[in-house]
Amino acid sequence: MLIETQHIVPWLKKHSERMISLYGDATEGQWTRYEDLLRCFQKFFDQPAAALFSTPGRSEIGGNHTDHNQGRVLSAAVHLDSIGLAAPSREKRVILYSKGYDPFRVDLNDLSPRSGEEGTTRALIRGIVARLQELGYSIGGLDACISSNVMVGSGLSSSASIEVLIADFFNVVYNQGKLPPELLARIGQYAENQYFGKPCGLMDQLTCAVGGIVTIDFKNQEQPSVDRLSFRFRDFGYQMLVVNTGCGHEDLTDDYAAVPEEMRRAARALGGHVLRDIDEELFFKALPALRKEAGDRAVLRAMHFFRENERVARQADALRQGDFPAFLERVRWSGDSSFRWLQNVINQRNPMNQGVALGLALTEKFFEEAGEGACRVHGGGFAGTIQAFMPTKTVSAYVDRIEKVFGRGSVIRLNIRPFGAWHLEREEAS
Repeated sequence: MLIETQHIVPWLKKHSERMISLYGDATEGQWTRYEDLLRCFQKFFDQPAAALFSTPGRSEIGGNHTDHNQGRVLSAAVHLDSIGLAAPSREKRVILYSKGYDPFRVDLNDLSPRSGEEGTTRALIRGIVARLQELGYSIGGLDACISSNVMVGSGLSSSASIEVLIADFFNVVYNQGKLPPELLARIGQYAENQYFGKPCGLMDQLTCAVGGIVTIDFKNQEQPSVDRLSFRFRDFGYQMLVVNTGCGHEDLTDDYAAVPEEMRRAARALGGHVLRDIDEELFFKALPALRKEAGDRAVLRAMHFFRENERVARQADALRQGDFPAFLERVRWSGDSSFRWLQNVINQRNPMNQGVALGLALTEKFFEEAGEGACRVHGGGFAGTIQAFMPTKTVSAYVDRIEKVFGRGSVIRLNIRPFGAWHLEREEAS
């Protein structure tokens, strides 16, 4: 699977259709990214050949905080991605150069979680390799360079993109590329949960690995049902956007962890493990006792789960049927439920900073004037980004207005990427 590094960029330039499939109409500037990646690899490693990889970020479209309680989600891979070059090393270690960060080394002779390493790419590498070894797959040393334009704290799953990218390094370099996308996703989630220290669900990694627009049902956690949808927003004259409201997710782990825990607390009070185990009618009949045992916020978050879980199925149906107005209506309902019931728009520890709420208010005001569109909190919430769907003809006016508040470049126009984790095959490049 390794390719002579001198042939990689010329192949990409010769086969521009591959770049278009990766980036849509956002190919401008991509050549520079790949050339910079190649220069990094050639500068630091005495390796004449390497494998080339790309893994997308993702945008959650429906199912806000439903996956961790075995619910449904609607999600899409996007053109923003993590790219990498990797080659095997005789030493049992990983050396990684990442644009914008100091290089580091991970000794693969010690794969146990390390105190103080949580929240780092080192932890992800150690966790990924540990899980591969546990599952009986081949591992070994790597020389690697990576670069990502999936912004940290943007709600576009920068961590999941990197996790799947690194898992795919070992998949291709040491296992002939035989690991399916779903397994790459699970390995990435394991590393994030057990080593990185974030209690995430599987939606992010699965979407990054599989690609396209997907609806995922986590009722069976061991074998979630993944259904790909054939839909293009541009066919309806619409653009999907996210707006970075200026606050990152770095200090919000406790807020994120409280959401699934409170939902599960409500489920346990009714004899279940997660809310997917609970009959909604039984839930409402038990409210007087449930309020005392689980608390009102847990009750409201559970109410959000039940409605949001059903809403995902209806959103997917609307896209399948080409009923775009029905889809947009459910985007609005999802945003309203997240704000009022799930309560993941405002960080109560920093109530004076309400960038997400302000972004939603300004976007709704714009829609009142423009007459069309829908918006909602994006991703985990509490800070970071909002998501908006609007007619392409109004996007420029919206960008001009919203960037006066949140800064130049805060509005990100997203293209749907039709496939997930990708590596350049030797046969293609020859």
